[in-house]
Amino acid sequence: MEPRESWAALAAGGIAGVFVDLILFPLDTVKTRLQSPQGFRKAGGFRGIYAGVPSTAVGSFPNAAAFFITYENVKSVLHHDSTSYLTPVTHMVAASFGEVVACLIRVPSEVVKQRAQVSPSAGTFRILSHTLYHEGIQGLYRGYKSTVLREIPFSLVQFPLWEFLKDLWSWKQGHVVDSWQSAVCGAFAGGFAAAVTTPLDVAKTRIMLAKAGSTTASGNVLAALGGIWRTQGLPGSLGSSASRRSTQLAQPAKQHTDITADLDELTAIPSLQEKLPWLHIKSYAH
Repeated sequence: MEPRESWAALAAGGIAGVFVDLILFPLDTVKTRLQSPQGFRKAGGFRGIYAGVPSTAVGSFPNAAAFFITYENVKSVLHHDSTSYLTPVTHMVAASFGEVVACLIRVPSEVVKQRAQVSPSAGTFRILSHTLYHEGIQGLYRGYKSTVLREIPFSLVQFPLWEFLKDLWSWKQGHVVDSWQSAVCGAFAGGFAAAVTTPLDVAKTRIMLAKAGSTTASGNVLAALGGIWRTQGLPGSLGSSASRRSTQLAQPAKQHTDITADLDELTAIPSLQEKLPWLHIKSYAH
């Protein structure tokens, strides 16, 4: 990928990620409290719905940017030698690499955010300090494996389905899909992938919120899922499925618009600076 394309992916993906994460934060808080072991009401209910938002505000841009820069670079490298029937595999591999890299930034932000969401009376900085004091840096990365195990299957479903729906729609209408059409495809792909991976998302939340030293805090996803199944059954493992699907359906602007992920079209614009002056791509291209 050319430097100009890389900067476009970095800036567009990061900026879109910040806006969408902040707009959808209340839904994410509801989801976390529904998944928490103490239950929705004891975790705060609808009180302090923006608890933990500073962590998201700080981590969202580098997280989204890291994913898209990795996704687009890997996809561009693999596309050189791939045939049409291998295209879905290319998207799967690129998305998986993107998630592994992005989780290095996402997990510390997610740990602090989720702990603040279920303890709305405690500030974000206080929770960060408490985690570092009692658990060290390792505490901020508790749940890294479970997050990757959630994100990779999610991306393996989401991105190939998104690309397939875009290609199908483009073929049906005889030209490349518009941004809003790409967003619709992304919304369906994200909602379906969220429904499939909800049990893994619940396990990830339980691991991040578990008391230090407990069995769940060890990070064993199967043990966490087993504990949820024994105590709450199927409803527990599907807890917050509706709110999670709603969040993913509402996120096409973050991951499913031509401006962020469809760089083949984006970089084909004669003057990207004229189209998107706020990106200032020219200053980075040299």
